[in-house]
Amino acid sequence: MNWDLLAVALLAGVANWAFRVLPTMARTDRLAPGGRLERFLAATGPAAIATLFVASVLPAVTIDVAGLLPFAIGTLAVCAVWVARRSVVGATLAGAVLHGVSVWALG
Repeated sequence: MNWDLLAVALLAGVANWAFRVLPTMARTDRLAPGGRLERFLAATGPAAIATLFVASVLPAVTIDVAGLLPFAIGTLAVCAVWVARRSVVGATLAGAVLHGVSVWALG
């Protein structure tokens, strides 16, 4: 087992959880409209998606062209579902599912 990979995965999971849960626990009804905290909380969703994207891209930055295929399929699925439905949840799920299926099919 690679302990470095496990540590990075756990840290990314904790950060992702914090980005998703903590804003829902905040009392946003008390925030000033257009204030810094409100803008920060509005940006946490895209920031979490960007974090997951970067975490999935870093291992794929290799010379191995076959290794880039699942990344490309997942990214195209995210973009296609986002353009068609404007759904962050649907786009994220579609990208994750198609990336996983392509990794499984190629493995």
